[in-house]
Amino acid sequence: MTISDGVKGHAETLSLDDDDIYVCQDGPDDAPVILLIHGSASSTRSWDTLVPLLTTSHRVIRIDLLGHGRSAKPADRSYATPEQGRRVGAALDRLGVEHAIVVGHSSGGAVATALAEQRPDLVTALALINTGPSLAAFIASESAAIAPSQWPPTDKQLRQFASTGFSRAGYQIPQELLNEVRAMTYHTLTATMQGIREYLEQRALPERLTSLGKPLLVIFGEDDRRWRSSSAADYRVVPGATVELLPGLGHSPMLEDPPRTAAPLLAFTARAS
Repeated sequence: MTISDGVKGHAETLSLDDDDIYVCQDGPDDAPVILLIHGSASSTRSWDTLVPLLTTSHRVIRIDLLGHGRSAKPADRSYATPEQGRRVGAALDRLGVEHAIVVGHSSGGAVATALAEQRPDLVTALALINTGPSLAAFIASESAAIAPSQWPPTDKQLRQFASTGFSRAGYQIPQELLNEVRAMTYHTLTATMQGIREYLEQRALPERLTSLGKPLLVIFGEDDRRWRSSSAADYRVVPGATVELLPGLGHSPMLEDPPRTAAPLLAFTARAS
């Protein structure tokens, strides 16, 4: 991976205490750090089109959570959300990062919150993109179900599974994203989703974020078909929170319209850096 105009980009696999984690870095080494955390059944690739819009002013770090993308997919490790947050913190320590603005998409926002709870010294601010504040905001979909006997799924099954993740008319899900889901195991997929459910059941995100006292940006595609976009208002209880709704976009605005997603994110990071 390379970026022009003297901006470096590289990827590596970090061997942490309990397994290997894949990390990408782009942008100037001496710029403020933005950490991007993907959602369930996704990977660092979900940020590919957004990253070039951020690297002019930031060092951008992306991570494949355990069980996803090019990270290890062990069957005997915990996929609980706090454990995923702990691994992210360990990866940043290994990279020598002392402070980061942390951005999470969907369930990645819960991992970002867990990281901030554990490492308030490390997380300077949080941005959540289409992250449901509680399970009450979730929109159930029968089309999303894939049985264990159907794993690994076909492209057709994967496109049906992922269809609620996008709402922009004419948007085509990139093949590489489908391939990354297929590379997961059924166990890592279901264990990750169970971990998110348990984390949200224990305490809703706005309550967790209020007690953290960190600057907060919430971005929501208004046509989200996985989490009710009206639930974005739940985050307004967090003192100083900024909430931005993006009309015409769905659950994955950073893929559906990277420039419109980057605009409020960059305005926020400029204030929070």
